[in-house]
Amino acid sequence: MDVATAVGYALLDSLRPDGSSYTAPDEREACAILRHYPATWTCAASGVRPLQSREAMRELFRRQPKFTPSGEDDARPQVPDDLWVKCQRCGELAYSKEHVRALRVCQKCGYHFRLSARERVELLAGEEGDFEAWDADIVTADPLGFSTEGESYPDKIRKTRAKAGVNEAVVSGRILIEGRPAALVVTDFAFLGASMGSVYGEKLTRACERAIAERLPLLTISASGGARMQEGLFSLMQMAKTSAALTRLGTARLAHISLLTDPCYGGVTASYATAADVVLAEPGAMIGFAGPRVIEQVTRQKLPEGFQTAEFLQRHGMIDRVVARRELVGTLATLFDLYAPEAAKRRGSHRQREEQATALPDAVMSPMTDGH
Repeated sequence: MDVATAVGYALLDSLRPDGSSYTAPDEREACAILRHYPATWTCAASGVRPLQSREAMRELFRRQPKFTPSGEDDARPQVPDDLWVKCQRCGELAYSKEHVRALRVCQKCGYHFRLSARERVELLAGEEGDFEAWDADIVTADPLGFSTEGESYPDKIRKTRAKAGVNEAVVSGRILIEGRPAALVVTDFAFLGASMGSVYGEKLTRACERAIAERLPLLTISASGGARMQEGLFSLMQMAKTSAALTRLGTARLAHISLLTDPCYGGVTASYATAADVVLAEPGAMIGFAGPRVIEQVTRQKLPEGFQTAEFLQRHGMIDRVVARRELVGTLATLFDLYAPEAAKRRGSHRQREEQATALPDAVMSPMTDGH
């Protein structure tokens, strides 16, 4: 009996309700049956024995666990999972350490990977790490008693803190960029998409107030999905609150430089992020209010190629300049020299200023000592 006939025989036997056997079909009938059931039945290669039930077929095709080598192979060196990084745009593989040295930029296509708030601070502060954090202990409340799918808002915040490694979506502080002091506000997209909540707005407002008190320019680095729905109206109020704080900063004749990174949407783009003296953006960053898919659905029009990218917005006048990550520190230093000359004159690290303050009384007293 050939294979086709055996399969047809197995099929007829399994489909018979009383379990009895049909007469073996000829080859033409078996082929006709196989055309209707092309991948459902099979038989053994040697001494063909038809399978008599659907349960047997399910057992045959049930997914088996992956093959695991014997214990003697466990001593082989294991390759770490994070040894290579794959570019999300071109698929190029990069060695992890080389990727970090390249500031997490693909060396083939120039794709800029997203950075955490900590990585942003390290990039700007340099090897000296001149950064003094502000208001790190401020945590969000639960004004609406919000919960979804059985999980409360405070529980979600606690899980997000443990995962992202920061207390909130915003990190603020005083930083030195090539010796030039500035107030810094940087977002972390890993914390609930860097959504703007009450703590977000409060930390940004306090940073503006400290910048005014210390006569510092303000640098904001934004990547956000918009307002935080768990706080409702309290979240939307932050748009007006931060805009009012920036108005006071402008009245004090202090500069606000904004860097937009991928992605930057919603109320953040519509409020403080684009209300700046100079608006910069990283290459390829997606920036807008509503997403392109929503706009296409509402307008029922095909959007142009590259819509809402940083390059597209620069061509249409919304962004002043697209700056590659390797050029960012030098560009910011130049802008601080032009827009904040008073602060730029106060160069030097925190340690250098402390040493100068300590050495000043000795320098003043030494002539008196020599005179006597």
